[in-house]
Amino acid sequence: MLLLSKKTITVTCLMCCSIALFAQTTETSEAEILKQANNPLASVKTFNVHNYYTPSLYGAPDATLNTAWLRYAQPFGRFIVRASLPVMTTSATGESPKSGLYDMNAFVIYKLSKNEGTELGIGPAITFPTGTNGFGSGKWQGGISAVAFFKSNPVIQVGSLLTWQTSFAGDEDKSDVNMLTPQIFFMWQIGGGTYLRSTGIWSFDLENGTYNVPIGLGIGKVLKTGNKVFNIFAEPQYSVFAHGAGQPKFQVFIGFNTQLH
Repeated sequence: MLLLSKKTITVTCLMCCSIALFAQTTETSEAEILKQANNPLASVKTFNVHNYYTPSLYGAPDATLNTAWLRYAQPFGRFIVRASLPVMTTSATGESPKSGLYDMNAFVIYKLSKNEGTELGIGPAITFPTGTNGFGSGKWQGGISAVAFFKSNPVIQVGSLLTWQTSFAGDEDKSDVNMLTPQIFFMWQIGGGTYLRSTGIWSFDLENGTYNVPIGLGIGKVLKTGNKVFNIFAEPQYSVFAHGAGQPKFQVFIGFNTQLH
């Protein structure tokens, strides 16, 4: 008969508890990384490269549009500053492609008090008339941004980014701007860092009465390497409601996000 001393049993139990605690900590850490990978209020430096390819537009059957976004976010305590610069390319049958910068926009979000599963933020937004080669509104715009992110559910995360801006200066020959852009995003974790997503940005031109409401369904993958978290995704989006020439009928949204922890 094999007899174990009290000391041996104690050491064995401590080892088992340590292994279980490490596994639980690792699982919790990985779950938190998945939650934060799509959180616009995450307190980490973020650099994103996004691209919208639109092969079909209302009122322009032979035209296509491609918009690439370079986006950087930087936390400062409870403040998050995010700046986005779009580069547009348009083409039509029988015409050479035309490329240029569109208007750069930025906002500062102040993170309000939060609980374990909800984060809220609000702050000012501004758009600069940086358009080139005929692109852009030609107007300075100011307004407000508000963000909410619900992350208590380990499988499903839901959030929203609402921005409203109106023009206050700029080229007098250009039309005034009054834009409301709500975005509702939905993430469903399906395991191993893979998730389903829907993040269509709705746009309502309150000045001219045009609008576009896309609904997307895509897939993404989160990977962690050292202190970097990479988020790669592709999301086709269909416009279920639209009014006005130049609004997308269908577009493909792809992106590569990098978080520096």
